[in-house]
Formats: sequence, structure tokens, C-alpha cells
Amino acid sequence: MQNCLEGITVVAVEQAVAAPYASSRLADAGARVIKVERPEGDFARNYDKLVRGQSAYFVWLNRGKESVCLDLRLEADRAVLDSLVAAADVFIQNLKPGSIEKLGFGSADLRRRFPRLITCDISGFGEGGAFSHLKAYDLIVQAETGLCAITGTQQGPARVGVSVCDISAGMTAHSAILQALYHREVIGKGASIQVSLFDAVADWMNVPVLQHDYGSYQTVRAGVKHPSLAPYGAYRCSDGKDVIFSVQNDREWVNFCELFLKQPELTRALGFADNMERLGHREQLDEIVERRFSKLSSHEAMQELEAAGLAYGRLNEVADISRHPHVRRVEVGTPEGTVETIAPAAIFNSERLSLRPVPALGAHTEAVREEVRAGLGASAVSA
Repeated sequence: MQNCLEGITVVAVEQAVAAPYASSRLADAGARVIKVERPEGDFARNYDKLVRGQSAYFVWLNRGKESVCLDLRLEADRAVLDSLVAAADVFIQNLKPGSIEKLGFGSADLRRRFPRLITCDISGFGEGGAFSHLKAYDLIVQAETGLCAITGTQQGPARVGVSVCDISAGMTAHSAILQALYHREVIGKGASIQVSLFDAVADWMNVPVLQHDYGSYQTVRAGVKHPSLAPYGAYRCSDGKDVIFSVQNDREWVNFCELFLKQPELTRALGFADNMERLGHREQLDEIVERRFSKLSSHEAMQELEAAGLAYGRLNEVADISRHPHVRRVEVGTPEGTVETIAPAAIFNSERLSLRPVPALGAHTEAVREEVRAGLGASAVSA
């Protein structure tokens, strides 16, 4: 399964996170991914210098790729890219709006020239609309989609702590490309795919938007508590540690009251009988729940929650997840030595994962230029 996309060639004029996420997953599956970088490199190479002097973002998202530096302002380098695209199965780009068209590689033109080619354009706000011309980075899109409005505490909004807009767009692009590859096997033609950061996260916002539109329910920022289920959140124990637990249905609510709170009479008490009532009386309910947790150590609380058949977990720090017993790691080679990264989530047939290395800037430029000069791999796509 690690080589199921062997024989597929991907050309990616990419930077930052969203497009590199998509292409890295294709590379993990065995595709040849030619990453086209500016002469100075993908700017994500310089986001930080924390992983053996390299960017954590770049190390995470660029394993298994070939780095080719091209100056697309130059006709000769555009000719190299044209030859690469002619022999490719997939073309991915996430340059600023309008840039790729000005360079002569707009998806509409490429699809006319190469009917079997799959193009994937990743943007901030899509191909049309009032904001389509704007640059869009992750936090901007978190704010525009309303994600920040439901993240944080009553004191103010917050950014989700990882680049969820970029990542969700990359995930969406990856799945769409796989769908298009399968469809091409059936009908013999490629496809044009557009993915925007805004659309990717707007889809994730369906629940609060549907609740607002049809139920006049306003999702509130609830910190480490669920905005529309109660009780569900983090509670402080006697040892100063926080435990998160969840009540998802009526059966769990009954068990929680009887076995954990030791207050079975609360089960059908006025204001607490169902989830919507509990949301309306969350402050009173939290006082009851907090008192109980404050009498137990975190270990005791988790034991009792498990005995009651309830889901629970720890409010971990980054250091805790780094040494978490369920974190699977995989070695990845980099120009500055081998590092251990968290492994991709999918496990195929219990296979031991082996990932190709992260490329140094321009490591494959000359080899790929020579390949183009020699006319290797002349276009199978345009046939």
C-alpha cells in the first residue's frame, strides 16, 4: 500500500502548508512528487529553525519529494515546467491569486492541452467572489469563517492552535485528487479541482451554522467545554490536574448522576432532564460537577468515570503528547540528519511505514533539467 501510487507523477508549484500537505500524502503513497520552488526556496523553509536548524513545518510536509528550483520569470525555466507538466498526471499549485495564470499555467489552459491531466488549484477564497483576489493565510480564514468566534473563552476569541484551515484544505485536495485519479481510470479523462481554505473550514462550520439558521441557537465560546453538549469538558481535581469527560446521551447522563455524582435524584430534576435543559442551566450544573471533581484526585476521578462507562481523558500539554503511549513515530531523513516525526494516521495491513527523505533546496534541479533535456518520459498525459 505504501507504493500504490507508484507510476503517478505529481508536479507541485507550492508553498507554505495547504498544497504541500496534499502532495506529501501522495508522496507517502509512492507517487513521484516534483516540488517546484523559487530559487530562494519555499518560504516555509524559514518559518523556524527548530528541527536541527530546519523548519518544523517544512520537515513535516515535504518528505519524499524532489526539490527543483525554477525561476518562472524566465522563459527557459517556464519551458522546463511545461515539459514536466506535459509528462505529469497531477498538477497542484497554491500561488497567490492570478499568479499561475500570468505564468501561462492556468488550469483551464492546461486541461485543454492535456485532457488526462488532473489540476488542483488551492486558494484562500476560491476562484470567484468578492474576496477571491485576496491573499489568505490560516488565521485570516479562521477569523473569516467564524471559527475564531466559537473558539476561546467568554473573555475573547482565539485561534485554533494548529493551522486547521491550511490542513483541512490540504486534506480536501488530497481526497479530491484520489477521487479524480480513480475517475480517470474509468472515463479516461482528467479533471479540474478547486479547493479553497475558506470552503474547507466553512464545511466544518456546518453544525454551528445550522444551529443558528434553524434553531436560533448561538454557539458560545466555552473554553475547554463543549459548546452544545453538557456536561462535557475539563474539570479540576484535588491534585490540581484537569480531567475531561463527556456525557453524550441519556443513558450516560443517568450513569453519571447515579454512579459518579452519587445524586440519582438529579437525573430528572427540573433544568437537567435533557441536554437542552442542561445547556440552559450550565452554570448551576458546573457548580455541582466541580464540587465532586474537587474531592477526587485525577486518578480517582478517571477510575470512577471508567466504572460508570463514561468517556474521559487528560488535559495534556505538548510535552505530554510528545511522550504519549499512543503516539506512533516514524524516522524521516533530512539534510541535517534523521528526525522522528509523528506517523501518518492511516495504517495499511499492519505494514511498517517507511518514508522517503526531505529534500535539500534544489537537490534535484540538475537531474530533472537533464531529464527534460533528454526528453525522458514524454507526455503520456496529452495522448
